[in-house]
Amino acid sequence: MKGIKKFTFLRSTIDAFDAFLRVPDTVTRKGSHIRDCNDLKRVMIVVVIALIPCLLFGMYNTGLQHYLASGTGAGLPGFWQIFWYGFLKVLPLVIVSYVVGLGIEFTVAQIRGHEVNEGYLVTGMLIPLIMPVTVPLWMLALAVAFAVIIGKEIFGGTGMNIWNPALLARAFLFFSYPSHMSGDDVWTDGFSGATPLAGLSEGTSWEGMASWRDMFLGFIPGSVGETSVPCILLGAALLLYTGVASWKIMASCVAGAGIICLLTGQPLHYHLVMGGFAFGCVFMATDPVTSPQTESGKWVYGLLTGAMTLIIRLYNPGYPEGMMLSILLMNTFTPLIDHYVVSINMKRRIKRTAGHGQ
Repeated sequence: MKGIKKFTFLRSTIDAFDAFLRVPDTVTRKGSHIRDCNDLKRVMIVVVIALIPCLLFGMYNTGLQHYLASGTGAGLPGFWQIFWYGFLKVLPLVIVSYVVGLGIEFTVAQIRGHEVNEGYLVTGMLIPLIMPVTVPLWMLALAVAFAVIIGKEIFGGTGMNIWNPALLARAFLFFSYPSHMSGDDVWTDGFSGATPLAGLSEGTSWEGMASWRDMFLGFIPGSVGETSVPCILLGAALLLYTGVASWKIMASCVAGAGIICLLTGQPLHYHLVMGGFAFGCVFMATDPVTSPQTESGKWVYGLLTGAMTLIIRLYNPGYPEGMMLSILLMNTFTPLIDHYVVSINMKRRIKRTAGHGQ
């Protein structure tokens, strides 16, 4: 017992590992409590599992783009050699993301004497997937530290943040080190290949871009986990089946983009598979902390997110992606959206009650 008491100052860390490896044996003793098999840890693990197809494909595509860009003329190597090359390139990004992010989370929890929340399990996986594979590791570490400290801990930790932490990490790198981020060229181990969105911003015709099939399947340059729509849809199916994500936000994002495409004559089926639109709709915009809590608010939020993405893509050549900025902007307005939805519902109920009273 004396040996255990020596480490009481690490209570938050010990409890975190104990709760992660085992089911806590604590029970409620008084008051009313919600009793459910689902907790934050289980929800976060479901999202991480949903991201695995994107991660595995991203590793393969990283190797594939490298060998295609190198142009050795000897033909492509086998599947496992391609995958192994990508694995060795992507794994350091994942390690740095988790080591830096969890290190800060554990340190802050110890200082505050709070429990360690499981929220970073998802953020730590999202950050490498929305980065170019060759972003310097020290830049990635800075971005993770900024996202966790400024994006989460300064607001009180998991569940209190205003903006999506993973997107904050990307925004930090985009505005601080734009030459190392997607938007112009994505670098594949020393060789550059223009992304479809970069080509669009430079005036490339639709016929001159990669085929829609390649964009849909994901065999194009881009951020690690954002290129393969089938892998993203697999993750979306799991999130929707388990009730973790809102189908209303996903559907309204597509509808918002469709409205702008209808007004401007743009091909919607291309924009849905270009850049991070599909990934953002499924994994970023549906973040339960930074998206609206009201059902009507989810429709408004999604419509504006999809519409804003297309507007940025079409009319801001300096930043052809658009999804990151639109989600962060709508994160900012999420409390306002919920406020007006609740206010309108309250007014309707008051009128209905007054009518019944008469």
